[in-house]
Amino acid sequence: MQFRHPEFLYALFALVIPIIVHLFQLRRFQKVPFTNVQFLKAVTIQTRKSSQIKKWLTLLARLLAFAALIIAFAQPFLAAEEIVGKKSETVIYLDNSFSMQAKGPKGPLLQRAVQELLSSLPDDEVISIFTNTETFKEVTKKDIRNDLLQLEYTSNQISYSAAYLKGKQLLGNSPETIKRIIMVSDFQQKDEAFDIPADVETKTNLIKLVPVTRQNIAIDSLSLRRDENNEMALNVLLSNTDAKADNISVAFYNEEKLIAKTSTSIPKDSKTSIQFKIDENTKINGRIVIEDPSLTFDNYRYFTINTPEKIKVVAINEASDNFIKNIYTPDEFLLISAKIDELNYNDIGNANLVLINEIKQIPISLINALKSFKDQGGSICFIPATDGNLISYQQFINNFSSESLVTHSPQEKKITGINFSHPLYRGVFDKTITNFQYPKVNSYYQTSASNTILSFEDSNPFLYLTNTMYIFTASINNENSNFKNSPLIVPTLYNIGKQSLKLSNISYNIGQSNTYDVPISLGQDGILSLESDVESSIPLQQSFATKVRITTDEVPSKAGIYALKDKEKLIQHVSYNYNTLESDLQYYNLSSTKEYEVNDSVTTLFEQIKEETSIDELWKWFIIFALIFLLIEILLLKYLK
Repeated sequence: MQFRHPEFLYALFALVIPIIVHLFQLRRFQKVPFTNVQFLKAVTIQTRKSSQIKKWLTLLARLLAFAALIIAFAQPFLAAEEIVGKKSETVIYLDNSFSMQAKGPKGPLLQRAVQELLSSLPDDEVISIFTNTETFKEVTKKDIRNDLLQLEYTSNQISYSAAYLKGKQLLGNSPETIKRIIMVSDFQQKDEAFDIPADVETKTNLIKLVPVTRQNIAIDSLSLRRDENNEMALNVLLSNTDAKADNISVAFYNEEKLIAKTSTSIPKDSKTSIQFKIDENTKINGRIVIEDPSLTFDNYRYFTINTPEKIKVVAINEASDNFIKNIYTPDEFLLISAKIDELNYNDIGNANLVLINEIKQIPISLINALKSFKDQGGSICFIPATDGNLISYQQFINNFSSESLVTHSPQEKKITGINFSHPLYRGVFDKTITNFQYPKVNSYYQTSASNTILSFEDSNPFLYLTNTMYIFTASINNENSNFKNSPLIVPTLYNIGKQSLKLSNISYNIGQSNTYDVPISLGQDGILSLESDVESSIPLQQSFATKVRITTDEVPSKAGIYALKDKEKLIQHVSYNYNTLESDLQYYNLSSTKEYEVNDSVTTLFEQIKEETSIDELWKWFIIFALIFLLIEILLLKYLK
C-alpha cells in the first residue's frame, strides 16, 4: 500500500494523547469502611472489572477511528510499483496497407481496428498515432476521430522495423515516463525476417489481426506478346492463393467500352494466364477487371497502348550498311544512313541513336558534334574498323569514358559469353544458353572495360557499355567476323536502338522507380504534368533536345490512367497500378517474446493495459472504517453495562 500524502501519517503520533488521558482516568478506587458489606464488596469488584473492560474497548475503538481517519487523509492506494509517480506515453502504429482490406470475423480488418481503437481509448488520454501515410502527434481521440474513420488504404507500406523506429522517435526522452509502442497490423509476411529491436525501456505490444480466409484472386501482371499466329495479344496473368477458384470472370475494357469477357479457373496456390487479341497500331486506354470480394485493390489493372513513336537513328558509315537497314526498318525506326563525307551534322542533333560503322579515323568535328549530342541524352553505338586509327578511337572514347580501347590484337577469338541478365537481352532468351554456334573474330581491340554484354572465350569484352555508349571491340564486316550471320546481331542492335528512347511501357507499378522518355522538345520553362480525375502531379523530369526523361516513384500515388500534358496539350497517356506484393496473404507466425507481447485484438489489449496501470484508491474504505469504529464506540458507551 502506498500514499499520495504520506506526510499526514505523522498525525498518528497524536494517538498517544487519548491513551495518556485514558490512563490518568484509571485512578485507584478509595476504600471506605462500612458495616455489614459482604454483599456490597462482590458488587463493587464486579462493577470495577466491567468498567475497566468498557473503557479499554472504548479507547481501542476511538484509536482505530482516529487512525482510519488520518490514513484516509494520507490517501492510500494500491498500484504496481513501476507505474507510481510516472506518466505514460503511448504511440500506436496503425497499418493501413491494402492487405488490411481482408475480411476478419467482424468485417474488414482496418475498419474493425479503427472502431475498437475509438471505443477503447480514454477520451482525455493524449497519444501519438501514425499510419503508412499520416502522423498525428500528441492528440486525443476527439482530435483524430474523423481522420481515422476516413482513413484510406495505401500501397506504400513501411517495413515493420521502420515503423518501430518511427514509433521510438515519437516517444519522448524522459526516463520518468512509461513508454509503450502498439503496432496494429495483420503482419503480412515480407521478404525479410520479422525483427523488432530489444528495448527494456519501452513496452511493445503487437496486435495481430487475422482474416477469416487466406484466399485471394489477383491480376498479377499484364504484358504484350505475339501469339502462335503472330498476332498481338494482351497476356493477363492471374494468381490465386489457398483454395481452387472456379469460373473467375475477366473483363477487358477500352475506356468505358467492354471489348471482351471470358472466365477461367485457377488451381490452388498457382497462376494461370489468358489472352485478349489486340489490334496493332491502335491506341487503347484499357483496364482488366475481375470480381473477388477478398481484396479489391488487385481486382483491376490499367494499361495504355499509345500510338507507336518511331526512333530516330543516324548511321555514319565507311563500311556496308545493309545489315543496319535490315534491322532498323521503317515501321519502327527513322533511319538516316550516310557516309562520313556526306553526313549532315544537323541530323545528329535530332537523333536518338548515332551508330558509327567502321570509320577508320573520326574527325574532330564529328567528335565535338557527338559530345554535344551525348550531353543531350543521346546514345552512341561504336563499331571500329579493322585497320582503324587507334589514337583517333581513344581520343573519341575518352570524351565520354575512361574505359577506352588499348591495343589492336590480330588474334582469332570466339564470342562465347552472353550476359543474360543485362537489360539489353531482357525477354530475348527463354533460358540460359551454354552451347550454340559461336561467332568469331579474326582480330580485335583489347580493353579493360567492366560492364560486359558479350565477351570472348578469355572473358575479354566483345561488346560493353560505358556511360550509355555501346562499344564493339572488333569490326563485324564479313572479312573480320561472321557475327552478322549470328542470331545475336538482330536482338543486340535492335535493342540498342529501342533503348536509345525508353518509350513508356503499357503500365508501371506505383512505389517503384520508373523511367521513360517522351519524344518531345520543350521550351526553356516547359514542364510536363501527370493528370487524372483523382490526382495531379508534376513528376521528376529532365529535358533534352529531342526528348524529356520522366522518372516516377511515389508519385502518382493512386492507380489509374494518367494524361501526360504540356500545359493543356495532351502528349500521351501512361498507366499506373498498385504493386501486387500484398496480394499473397501469407503472414508471420508471431508469439510473445522478451522484445514484444502479441495480442489478438485492440479491445483485449486496452483492457489489459487498464488493469496493469489501474490504481485502487483506498481512502474511501478508511473513511468507512472510521465511521464504523465511531459507531462501535457509541454502541459501547450506550449498551455495554
